[in-house]
Amino acid sequence: MVDSTEFRNAMAMLGSAVTIVTTDGPAGRFGFTASAVCSVTDSPPTLLVCVNRSSSNHEHFKTNGVLCVNVLTGDHQSTSGAFANRQLSMQERFSSVNCQTLKTGSPVIQEALVSLDCRVSKVDEVGTHSIFYCEILELQQHSEATEGLVYFNRSYYRLNDELRLAPEQ
Repeated sequence: MVDSTEFRNAMAMLGSAVTIVTTDGPAGRFGFTASAVCSVTDSPPTLLVCVNRSSSNHEHFKTNGVLCVNVLTGDHQSTSGAFANRQLSMQERFSSVNCQTLKTGSPVIQEALVSLDCRVSKVDEVGTHSIFYCEILELQQHSEATEGLVYFNRSYYRLNDELRLAPEQ
């Protein structure tokens, strides 16, 4: 069996887009920073979001049954930090962004590169986390930004069109 610390260190080498996942509904308005988000299928358009079951957000997302994945621009490192900061109240976190809503009523961050408004269609429990399978009901591109924010090796990086793969030889 692989040691959990060794596994986390290995996964830090897997670069990921930085997102803020939000929800609103009967359990209230909540949001957190996440990089454990990926597409599942385009028919029907579905993605997955992994949430630690010990997180204070977990039950709120499960109860609301809806969420929005907001993909951050290169300018949003401080916004990511705010939504990851457990010392800040939800009101303080949301005060740093402009929000609107789409079909589900989950907060859609207007400055995001793209926002994917979803209904949770299934939840699986694996180890310490829940995997939320989310059917995308609506999406909206918000920004003319040309940079994304990625997290790699426990640091933020701005991903832009200046970064290109080296030509094959």
